[in-house]
Amino acid sequence: MTYILAIDQGTTSSRAILFDAQMQRVGTSQREFTQHFPQEGWVEHDAEEIWDSVLTVCREVMADAGVTAQQIAGIGITNQRETTVVWDRTTGEPIHNAIVWQDRRTAEICERFRQAGCEDDVTAQTGLLLDPYFSGTKVKWLLDTVPGARDRATAGELLFGTIDSFLIWRLTEGRVHATDATNAARTLLFDIHKGVWSEEICDLLDVPMAMLPEVKDCAADFGTTTLFGGEVPILGVAGDQQAATIGQACFQPGMMKSTYGTGCFALLNTGTEPVESKNRLLTTIAYQLDGQRTYALEGSIFIAGAAVQWLRDALQIIETAPQSGELAAQADPNQHVVLVPAFTGLGAPYWQPDCRGAIFGLTRNSGRAELARATLESIAFQTRDLWHAMQGDWGADTDVTLRVDGGASASDWAMQGLSDFLGAPVDRPVMQETTALGAAWLAGMRAGVYPDQEGFAQTWALDRKFEPELSAEDRDAAYDRWKRAVSAAMAF
Repeated sequence: MTYILAIDQGTTSSRAILFDAQMQRVGTSQREFTQHFPQEGWVEHDAEEIWDSVLTVCREVMADAGVTAQQIAGIGITNQRETTVVWDRTTGEPIHNAIVWQDRRTAEICERFRQAGCEDDVTAQTGLLLDPYFSGTKVKWLLDTVPGARDRATAGELLFGTIDSFLIWRLTEGRVHATDATNAARTLLFDIHKGVWSEEICDLLDVPMAMLPEVKDCAADFGTTTLFGGEVPILGVAGDQQAATIGQACFQPGMMKSTYGTGCFALLNTGTEPVESKNRLLTTIAYQLDGQRTYALEGSIFIAGAAVQWLRDALQIIETAPQSGELAAQADPNQHVVLVPAFTGLGAPYWQPDCRGAIFGLTRNSGRAELARATLESIAFQTRDLWHAMQGDWGADTDVTLRVDGGASASDWAMQGLSDFLGAPVDRPVMQETTALGAAWLAGMRAGVYPDQEGFAQTWALDRKFEPELSAEDRDAAYDRWKRAVSAAMAF
């Protein structure tokens, strides 16, 4: 049989998933890696540990399934976006830990450029805002901070890449330095209209363009690896949220997906013309195939599933994530506890990197159940923030259906709450591994194993549709409480 190997390199773990010729999952291996928090607001990963975890899970899933390299038609890679690695061109050794997308250390750099009036020009070219979230200021910080780094970069000795580029470099043993258009679009260095690196912004951030990878289509030739017992081509790459958009078959303008993992990321396909946001959303590349860019509006929420992990790991009021829904269902309906999970700042549409989490509405009777309910409701409220902003930018009416995926989407309670607070249907697919599936489809389509876009879209299957049950009056009252809580948290 013919297989496709998908590498899903996420924020907290690396996974390898084998799909067969019918796009059915036949094996999975997963390994968590260490999160480093050297200072408040700083988040780092050891890129070598990530690399080791990727090698391990790929070899494990192949061994467990009894699949050889000769049976794999291609590799698809999807990755945590914006996370930044700078490494030695000759040795491949990173000069510093990877700086993670959640990291806020460059907030001062962003503010300095914002005060200098640079943000409008940056947004016009990249579709992004001046925020620590993106890779560009992280590269600047590394070159300015690591001893000797700027001189080495100027001399052409260092390379920059997001995690996909670093993995491609290592998989091809230093032969290929490349990325795809979706990851490039998240760096703050890429002109999404022209499809090239922006010389102007690279000069602004003092990032030598010789460090930058070649930008390719999402389905393209990214080189060949021989590390799994034979030659296997790397044929597909997309950042995780774009891969999920592809995996959800959101190929038509107006289709929207939201992924609930560590954060929450909603993308609305806007077609071949970019839509400039008036509501502080991001204009980004949804995917690029055969040289044709398809654009999206994106809303990025930094904390979604991570808030459930906070209940489990920090407060220890649940033992497993699925228990959050069971506990929330027991909450006193007469209490209105609101959690603003701004543990690493607020993302879209607020973009307040210095805001921190807060809880409002506590009473003497508030307990574990009320906190669990407030945590899951915060995911829905943040999604409604994005929903409203996207409607304002796109002009979409309220009967748009949202396709959901990610860990939290498995919770019926959370998804029913999401439908209630949006006042709109929420569709959960049978295949919830949409991120890995998107990467696998890119590689499999390129290899000639999987169908084209139209054929792939026809394979999307519904698991459950959630319809709103909450009255408009109760929905709006709850959302008003959320908005007041966010305003209070930002003012603290």
